[in-house]
Amino acid sequence: MARQARYDRPTLLNKAISLFWDRGYHGSSMKQIEQALDLRPGSIYAAFGSKDGLFAEALATYADQGRLELMGYLESSESIVDGLQTYLRAMAGTASASADKPARACMIIKTLLESSRTHPELAGQAEQILADVRKALAEALEQAKMAGELADHTDCERLARLIQAQIVGLRSMAERGLSPEELTELASDVSAILDAYRARH
Repeated sequence: MARQARYDRPTLLNKAISLFWDRGYHGSSMKQIEQALDLRPGSIYAAFGSKDGLFAEALATYADQGRLELMGYLESSESIVDGLQTYLRAMAGTASASADKPARACMIIKTLLESSRTHPELAGQAEQILADVRKALAEALEQAKMAGELADHTDCERLARLIQAQIVGLRSMAERGLSPEELTELASDVSAILDAYRARH
């Protein structure tokens, strides 16, 4: 009978996410990866193929977690716009209150900036994640428009780009160490953008 692996893959990926977000791809040595995952090099290569393979899977997991989190807010709110605004406020609270939970947009942007010249495959993956997030936002906004939540003249693609840019900016400001009050104010300002597009009944 084949011997079962003694590790839990999701747990390993979450540990890898924390390490890579903190140190980046280039700043994470194999020794640090071994320590973070508590695995020998052979086990890491057997499970993920390479450091690049581990990073790519960790980044994909990171993106999936962010997508599920956003969808959770949209599905649990009375309206799509309300869900987006609640998500923005919660994101600011998470960034200020939990130093051990990395800001998702930051890891994606960091990967794009760090890897654009050295690892085009990873940079391309980050680009695709951002494109997928923007598409998901645009689709949600289109649904809100069809439901009468947003004004008829709303350009949902343009608004999705604007909201995504604001989310990235909010996460970047959180990394600078802004106070919870300042982050909450920024989230409210971003939320106000959505209010400006609400349909007037």
